Amino acid sequence: MSGSLNKVMLIGNLGKDPELKVTPSGQPVARFSVATTETWKNPQGEKQSKTEWHNIVVWGKQAEVAEKFLRKGKQILVEGRIQYREYTDQAGVKKYMTEIRCDHFVMLGRMDEGGGQREGGYNRSTAGASAAGAGAGVGAHSGGGQDFDDMPPPPSSSGYDDDIPF
Repeated sequence: MSGSLNKVMLIGNLGKDPELKVTPSGQPVARFSVATTETWKNPQGEKQSKTEWHNIVVWGKQAEVAEKFLRKGKQILVEGRIQYREYTDQAGVKKYMTEIRCDHFVMLGRMDEGGGQREGGYNRSTAGASAAGAGAGVGAHSGGGQDFDDMPPPPSSSGYDDDIPF
């Protein structure tokens, strides 16, 4: 073992349809946001919730699959790793980004809602096991009981500006 681990697993709802671009070297890359919401009751017994927004980056064939099948509001399981990067925007301001570099994703929910396994899935050798394991804990419907329309919008500094260099 290498002595360190950078691993992320998220189950949440897409904040927008994936945006597919191609790098100058011809590599496809898709970007989208995923919202995860934590709910709890405060000491007075009132329901509280907090939504976190995560910037997801998918490369290669998976990027093309994401752009083709993923849609805003749909539930997804994302496996990957955290990566940090910095860049200078067109105005010369240094910006910092935190992203999840997606290694695998699984579309959750019912097929008629755009979830489940589809032709051209991300990794046929592990898709069934991942979907079965993940689906058991989140329910069989999109949103896992969460009404996506009740989530706050992503912050304005979501990092999806057109001035991000590839």
